[in-house]
Amino acid sequence: MTAEILDHLVEGPASAPPLLLGPSLGTSHALWDQVAPELSAGHRVVRWNLPGHGGSAAGLIGAGATVGDLAALVLALADSLGIDRFAYAGVSLGGAVGLHLAVHHPERLSSLAVLCSSAHFGGAEPWRERAERVRREGLRWLVETADARWFTPGFSVPALLRDHREADPEAYAACCDALAAFDLRDRLAEITVPTLLVAGRHDPATPPAHLREIADAVPAATLVELPEAAHLAPAQCPGAVLTALRTQLDGPAPSGTAVRREVLGDAHVDRAQARQTPFTARFQDFIARYAWGEIWTDPTLSRRERSMITLTALVARGHDEELAMHVRAARRNGLTPQEIGAVLLQTAVYCGVPAANAAFATAQRVLAEEESP
Repeated sequence: MTAEILDHLVEGPASAPPLLLGPSLGTSHALWDQVAPELSAGHRVVRWNLPGHGGSAAGLIGAGATVGDLAALVLALADSLGIDRFAYAGVSLGGAVGLHLAVHHPERLSSLAVLCSSAHFGGAEPWRERAERVRREGLRWLVETADARWFTPGFSVPALLRDHREADPEAYAACCDALAAFDLRDRLAEITVPTLLVAGRHDPATPPAHLREIADAVPAATLVELPEAAHLAPAQCPGAVLTALRTQLDGPAPSGTAVRREVLGDAHVDRAQARQTPFTARFQDFIARYAWGEIWTDPTLSRRERSMITLTALVARGHDEELAMHVRAARRNGLTPQEIGAVLLQTAVYCGVPAANAAFATAQRVLAEEESP
């Protein structure tokens, strides 16, 4: 790690789409501890620390710093990791960095999520006053009120309070200078990347109105308000933040029930739902969401190909009742009786003649039913 590059943590496969996560003032990348590991299953997640926070050198910025200076440090970090274009999500000051990138460097972003942040932060004077006091007195007085500024009553994250206490006062004050000078309200309409805004209903620092202001100005932006969150939503409501970010990054999940009906037929699905009990409800939901909403909707394989694979797997395991259902499904997916026979003949070689013999009997019965008036 060099002193010129922001301290950071990289998680997830190097070949996965990159996602950079920015922190709030006074916190470290620990702000994302309950969200980033889940996102790293499908993304190369890079969490970075502000100057003077975590392991980032305090001297990376100085008095009179701007959000543009912080954005330049983020781009330098991305360049050092060989990342050209990336998705970005940031909280508060980290969100302001994302807005700056979207306006001034849109070619670097594939999408943007701005959480508990603003296109301006309530005027310059309060931030200048805070910077002056921090330079004079340090951070203790701010740490004492952090819970009230960050969370709803009764909630706290000790690790984030420790981050706040251990931040470098000069670097913290320089970040306050950046917030004092930040105002992108007249440039928001220029943002063209897909943009998600996340507001905490109880956020005293950047109330929901600040996020609505951005949503109203950014073309086709999406606004999500979290009813239980205050300012540090990823720490207080990680599940809700994770859901919103997954939808932003991966798109809404396809309708598993609709696909299930297309492949298996309305009659089968209606029977399955009619038989559903409180005991089996979670299993039926699992099938609809995972098997049909994620696997069968993946465009990597066609439905014809998926039918062939499914028939083979069912023959191999001897699941004759399921096999009958998927012979019907294979016909709906465009397989001819001859192609179904060819698949079953292939299974005779690799799954065994007795298994294929039973499968041919099942398939012949189903196909005969199809031909009968």
